[in-house]
Amino acid sequence: MRKLNEFIWETHGIHAGTEQDHVKHGIDKLEDIVDKAIEANNPSITFIIHSPRLTNFRYIAERETNVKFIRGNKSYLNYPKRIANLRKKYEGQINIKYGVELEWMGPELGLQWSRSKIFQAEDADYVIGSVHFAPEGLPYDGSKEEAEALLKLRGSLEAYWDGYFNEMIQMIECFGDMIQIIGHIDLPKLNVDMPEALVNFETSSHPLANKFRTLLELIADRNLSLDVNMAGKFKGVGVYPVQSILRRANELQIPVCVGTDTHHVRYYGLNYKESLEYIQEAGYESYVSYSKLIPENRTIYDDHDLKVKYTVLNKGIELLNQRLNESERRIIPDFSFGGSFLEFVDLYKNSTGMGDYNAIRIRKWGKSITVTDEIPQNTKRIVNGLFSEHLDKPGVVSSLFNTLASEGINVETARLKSNKDGTAVAFLSIDNDNGNVKSAIDFINGTDAGLFSKLTYQEDAVLPNYYSKGVYLLEMDGVRLNLALSEKVILTKHHNAPGVLLILLSALASKNINIIDLRLGKLNDTGYSAIAVNGDSNVINGLLGKLGDQYYEANLIEFHSF
Repeated sequence: MRKLNEFIWETHGIHAGTEQDHVKHGIDKLEDIVDKAIEANNPSITFIIHSPRLTNFRYIAERETNVKFIRGNKSYLNYPKRIANLRKKYEGQINIKYGVELEWMGPELGLQWSRSKIFQAEDADYVIGSVHFAPEGLPYDGSKEEAEALLKLRGSLEAYWDGYFNEMIQMIECFGDMIQIIGHIDLPKLNVDMPEALVNFETSSHPLANKFRTLLELIADRNLSLDVNMAGKFKGVGVYPVQSILRRANELQIPVCVGTDTHHVRYYGLNYKESLEYIQEAGYESYVSYSKLIPENRTIYDDHDLKVKYTVLNKGIELLNQRLNESERRIIPDFSFGGSFLEFVDLYKNSTGMGDYNAIRIRKWGKSITVTDEIPQNTKRIVNGLFSEHLDKPGVVSSLFNTLASEGINVETARLKSNKDGTAVAFLSIDNDNGNVKSAIDFINGTDAGLFSKLTYQEDAVLPNYYSKGVYLLEMDGVRLNLALSEKVILTKHHNAPGVLLILLSALASKNINIIDLRLGKLNDTGYSAIAVNGDSNVINGLLGKLGDQYYEANLIEFHSF
């Protein structure tokens, strides 16, 4: 039997650091939990915070205090800044994520309130939509007395659950564009029994069973994930959700997230392996976590080679999703797998194979990305081009393109390599020279002689590789690029003509953004570029928005997955 991981990339992680805004709700210090995670050699830690609630939605214990923490915003507003400071403090030691558990409080003031809270949750990695309170103001997960009061108001066990499912459906319909995950879908079982119709919902003709089937189908249709939450086990009522719900979710291809939903540092890391055993029992072999709202696929198995393959897959998903707007990101992509990745065809329903082509293709909305961890082979393509040895600093590559463009020469492909000693080399193949290459070289030697130690035009040269071990962007929309991925990559589609790419390169040079590597491709009159860069992300994004109509697409891709 394959060994399962001892660690999980949580979504519904640990509630902590909320101080006086949430009395006795996650009051441990964030730093204490990070230190514990590092001590356990965990690669990541996930924090979560509830969005503040309206005053009407309070537990009995909260009503008995004089602290108006339900409306208090201090901890909630400060949370993004505190997480950012933690990431800086522990940089290189651990990956720190945080999410928001968004409270559903009805479609009127509660909806507007919650929307305002999402804007205040800057840079959250994901948002869980949860129903904790009934419209009557009583909680589903409060005391037994509160549950009994709500049961009496509704008149029957079936009506109790029916109301909860109505609120779940209403939340998805109203919050569908704001959330990624549905929290603890069978939460009411904490205080009341599950009616027979729900226990046997897969076969029952009862209206409650049909409504629940509809709820699951709505989650699938909205491309949301389901929270597999170990807090129910800790509280003695079993994992949220029960196995029958999880099996149906798997049949509907609903991805699952896993989490412990703990509230105290002493429980950190509890039930990690058990959560993977639980989803495996329902037929899942992978789950998802989130970074910057983008899903990351995770294997349940302690298998190094498989984890590497998932890393390649996640980078491809990030590349594609960051080319799309937020509404388009919500749609689950289609996959094709080839070579060593063919085993994924059995894991991802409706995916297709690519034979011996050792790569993963991810596609949606007419766009595609192809990635691999195999070093691209040298095609030994014969080309004419410009070879340079130069200083590895901002503006040098721009100078080359600038001079060639001034002579009407278009660069067809590019190869760059940093020597990591302050120098770099480049080879720019050109599709025509108009007899002006010598003039371009003379111009560069006359104006930028201090930047270049060698600059020659080579005919019938073998296009160099400059490849090393890493994850590669092979293709963008089917156009070959072969860029080794680094932390920040710019992807563009633009009009393929002399001087167009110069606009971007000049903009980067003007803000001291260094180019690490560059790959170019074309399809008819459309040019493609993939550029690995170093520099301030806000500055780069500001430049990309000013490139003009000749750029059909220009995106900065920042990698957050591990």
